[in-house]
Amino acid sequence: MIHPTAVIETGAVVAEDVTVGPFSRIGKEAVIGKGVRIEAHTLIEGPVTLEENVRIFSFVTLGNGKAPVSVGANTFIREFCQIGNQSDSMSPLSIAPENFIMAYVQLFPGVRIGSGCVLTNAVTFEENARCEERVIVGGLTTVAKGCTIGTGVMVGGASNLKSDVPPFCLVEGNPATVKGLNIIGLRRRFDNAADIESIKQTFKKLYPEFVPSEADALEAVLKNPQAERFAAFIAEHHCRYAD
Repeated sequence: MIHPTAVIETGAVVAEDVTVGPFSRIGKEAVIGKGVRIEAHTLIEGPVTLEENVRIFSFVTLGNGKAPVSVGANTFIREFCQIGNQSDSMSPLSIAPENFIMAYVQLFPGVRIGSGCVLTNAVTFEENARCEERVIVGGLTTVAKGCTIGTGVMVGGASNLKSDVPPFCLVEGNPATVKGLNIIGLRRRFDNAADIESIKQTFKKLYPEFVPSEADALEAVLKNPQAERFAAFIAEHHCRYAD
């Protein structure tokens, strides 16, 4: 159902069962998939793609009219979010499927969000920051330009994150530091106790300085794929955390 006050520009591709609320505007380059629901006062500009069953709540802005923005299937974006509209950058922004993005979140151009993440209220990802899958970011947190958050990380609220975060860690503070492993997240994610134990042992060997050369050497002898992923991330990135 398209509300009579909504504006859909000629050229936009909108599936038949899409719902568009009052006073929303969808630009001519948008592609809106099946089952999408767009609430009131939403603005979509430029090459924005919403996959199936995305839910956009009121007063959200998507796109700067230039850079591509893609939102994966079954993602919820709550009220007053600003997604990719903070500059004239041409860097693509992508949000994978199955994400929950709460109110007042800002994602700058170039941001990439993996699947199954939760970004709570008033989180900001600056340009080209990214996070891998199954990450939880607490409210009022800022992720600095170009930072990468590894899979399974939990970031505490009101944190100021200025460095890459290794997978499976718990991080918080201003400036943010790694406090340990996200043990609850590991137990929910992995049924195999050997996976969790191997990650724990690898963390102990590399924490707190996370030296890339040491992680690279350790990765070569690890046999557990999850521990290998942890070490490989540190070998590739510069995770500068030490209390």
